[in-house]
Amino acid sequence: MSRYDLTDFEWRVIEPLLPNKPRGVPRVDDRRVLNGIFWVLRSGAPWRDLPERYGPRTTCYNRFVRWRKAGVWDRMMDAITDAHDGDIQMIDSTSVRAHQQAATAKRGIEITVSVAPEAGSPPKSMRSSMDKVSRSG
Repeated sequence: MSRYDLTDFEWRVIEPLLPNKPRGVPRVDDRRVLNGIFWVLRSGAPWRDLPERYGPRTTCYNRFVRWRKAGVWDRMMDAITDAHDGDIQMIDSTSVRAHQQAATAKRGIEITVSVAPEAGSPPKSMRSSMDKVSRSG
């Protein structure tokens, strides 16, 4: 079992929620494909780096996209949350916001900004040579 693979408990919760429409071609093992999808999502790796043990990367990617459009992922996440009796919380990083200065200053340190340039310091920009060029009509 890999670091990102589903546990048996999680698989028992998720398995009944998966679409199971029989078609002409036999389906690839759902648990293996889900483990591959979770490997990509949790590791942050691109789909092309998906290890071979999870099957073809196109299968994992296509199933991920189809299930997103069908709302399968929303139902799965709700079922997992309910199975853990609300003890699990999921946060989407796009909704977490911090003040713009939250990451720059340490507590207790005062930052003073000087408004007077120091004498003898080199200029921070240079005049453009284009100012001297005359334009002819």
